[in-house]
Amino acid sequence: MPAILVVLVIAAFLLLSGFRIAQQYQRGLVFRFGRYIGTRGPGLFWVIPFVETVTLVDMRVLTDGVEQQEAMTRDNVPIQVNAVIWYKVVAPDRSVIEVQNVRNAVIQAALTTLRNVIGQHPLDDVLKERETLGKLIKDRVDQITEPWGVEIIAVEMKNVEIPASMQRAMAQEAEALREKRARIIKAEAEMEAARKLREAADEIMKTPAALELRRMQMLTEVGAEQNTMTIVMMPSEFVQAAGAIAKKLGS
Repeated sequence: MPAILVVLVIAAFLLLSGFRIAQQYQRGLVFRFGRYIGTRGPGLFWVIPFVETVTLVDMRVLTDGVEQQEAMTRDNVPIQVNAVIWYKVVAPDRSVIEVQNVRNAVIQAALTTLRNVIGQHPLDDVLKERETLGKLIKDRVDQITEPWGVEIIAVEMKNVEIPASMQRAMAQEAEALREKRARIIKAEAEMEAARKLREAADEIMKTPAALELRRMQMLTEVGAEQNTMTIVMMPSEFVQAAGAIAKKLGS
């Protein structure tokens, strides 16, 4: 009787020791004598004690930082850049069987791809087209990690540091561009003002009375201000006569 009791206790112990629990975000890979036989979970499942082993795989979105690296742009400018990568395991069996350390492998793939992509683009694109370059890096890393059962969700470059000499040169370039735009705007304004003045002059010349009204308005505006200016007004007939005499002398 005691022997039977001992056997039952051992059997109960073996039975209970075979139960495993995988969380909702986990999957259990079951290996029997080192051979993969299937995926279990989430929830409670049972394996054969001392015969089958379980490796749990996290299926949640993982976030890792790509440490700051020195890279060379296509126009030979050395920069310091780092990035953040978001990814998740979609095939737990491949993430364990096909690669030794999937997390480290993804980071190294992102690091190498980051350098390669920056080397194919000039500095202006690296600074202004971060979102576009991030999508390009994401697609290339996704091709590398697909056999490992990993899906790359996004890659984003965080900080891009350029040499101090290049920063000064870019600041001078930006200042020159602002000055250029200011001069262009001023020239366009002067051109528009000249065009409007010419149109006004043509309109006034069509109606001589309008010229007299404008002259009277100008006197009113000047008289409203407190100043010691003296204005001598010439009749418009004198101006017209002077123009006619000048025309005859010129001919």
